[in-house]
Amino acid sequence: MSSWIGAVILPLSGLLLSLPAGADVKARSCSEVRQAYGAKGFSLADIPYQEIAGEHLRICPQEYTCCTTEMEDKLSQQSKLEFENLVEETSHFVRTTFVSRHKKFDEFFRELLENAEKSLNDMFVRTYGMLYMQNSEVFQDLFTELKRYYTGGNVNLEEMLNDFWARLLERMFQLINPQYHFSEDYLECVSKYTDQLKPFGDVPRKLKIQVTRAFIAARTFVQGLTVGREVANRVSKVSPTPGCIRALMKMLYCPYCRGLPSVRPCNNYCLNVMKGCLANQADLDTEWNLFIDAMLLVAERLEGPFNIESVMDPIDVKISEAIMNMQENSMQVSAKVFQGCGQPKPAPALRSARSAPENFNTRFRPYNPEERPTTAAGTSLDRLVTDIKEKLKLSKKVWSALPYTICKDESVTAGTSNEEECWNGHSKARYLPEIMNDGLTNQINNPEVDVDITRPDTFIRQQIMALRVMTNKLKNAYNGNDVNFQDTSDESSGSGSGSGCMDDVCPTEFEFVTTEAPAVDPDRREVDSSAAQLGYSLLSASLVCIVLVLQRLCR
Repeated sequence: MSSWIGAVILPLSGLLLSLPAGADVKARSCSEVRQAYGAKGFSLADIPYQEIAGEHLRICPQEYTCCTTEMEDKLSQQSKLEFENLVEETSHFVRTTFVSRHKKFDEFFRELLENAEKSLNDMFVRTYGMLYMQNSEVFQDLFTELKRYYTGGNVNLEEMLNDFWARLLERMFQLINPQYHFSEDYLECVSKYTDQLKPFGDVPRKLKIQVTRAFIAARTFVQGLTVGREVANRVSKVSPTPGCIRALMKMLYCPYCRGLPSVRPCNNYCLNVMKGCLANQADLDTEWNLFIDAMLLVAERLEGPFNIESVMDPIDVKISEAIMNMQENSMQVSAKVFQGCGQPKPAPALRSARSAPENFNTRFRPYNPEERPTTAAGTSLDRLVTDIKEKLKLSKKVWSALPYTICKDESVTAGTSNEEECWNGHSKARYLPEIMNDGLTNQINNPEVDVDITRPDTFIRQQIMALRVMTNKLKNAYNGNDVNFQDTSDESSGSGSGSGCMDDVCPTEFEFVTTEAPAVDPDRREVDSSAAQLGYSLLSASLVCIVLVLQRLCR
């Protein structure tokens, strides 16, 4: 009897040893795999009903399997597509942040310039009438150049502003001295006396400081939003390497081949796969974080002393103030110019004073702050910048965080609370290897992805360089310097012709560690109180002087 039992047991034991590890009666059926595979949209024609020998598999364990060669190929391609979509979806926030905020800031800035130009035109038409309209191209050219600078044109702000005041001086000098004829050479001589005579008072100097540094900061900031948008869009579109695709297939769909379609990857297993596949993206993080820090500091400048709204909103008032200074000092200015440039020739003939317009003695009416639009594009600069800063802070470390963000998705992994009942790459059990650190060089011993650490991704390196260049521009803008006009022999000197720093009003170095918003300087306070100052100066101005000047101008 015992010999008969032994004869039965020995063949059974041999049969058990020949079964794949972990195999049981249920695992032999491929019904669950067929259902899951069909749910992916694939045809069920080539799927076996029961496990078959797996010697044909190239990626998954070559044990009894529910996968044919065709299935492994299709699932491998599916894992690649799902990975690409995961990266794009995970980086969606940072991409939409830069796209939407760039659009809003650009819309705000353009409308701000249009509002300022319209306000100046309306005020000067109301105040000077035909005199302004006959010379309006001087002011139109100013705004045209400011817009061209903002949109990336090769405009030196300081030289452009100097040219504006020189042209304005030439026009006004002719208008306040209509009894003389001035040749082009003579007018060129007049313009050379602009700095020496200061016919417009201190307005040109202060306005130059305010306009240059505000425009430099605003343009560089919107360029930064553009670069951030482009880098995020490019980096979010990944092209996985063959080694990555193999690792993705093994992680996501080899459970199908083992008859375990409902078992998801272990969290730490997922992290190693993602860190290997996204190693180059993680290397972008250092330069990206420096770029975000630089954007935040320039944003603080825009909220403080480089506030473009506080510069452009009252620019018409400041230019009017400068014209008033010229009118009040016209006799002294003319005398000094005649002394330096020589006595001009008399004009051939003068028109009758009766040709002057009837409203020549209309008193200049100061603007009422309530009449002026307080916002552009439905917001204010402070609100806009505050919103952008909050979103920028959230986008720090986004690239090194990609693996963690993807792997905590419950649709991808079994989660950190289920470390025993998860797919570890071979079976349903705990994942034992340690988690790799971030970056390309740290993947040399990655147990899941074959990564060539000697060949960095050229495309990612290009994005790193683009961020580095933009960060350098932001550093210069933070200090009030225009990088496009820097002296390339000594960028840090701030001596380039586009420097916005004058009279020690700008900081001397860029500090990333600074987190406090810079204090508002005296020039900002002057801009903020310009309406009150102008009202006072206009009330105190001599009406007789204005009448006499306008009589001359309108002949």
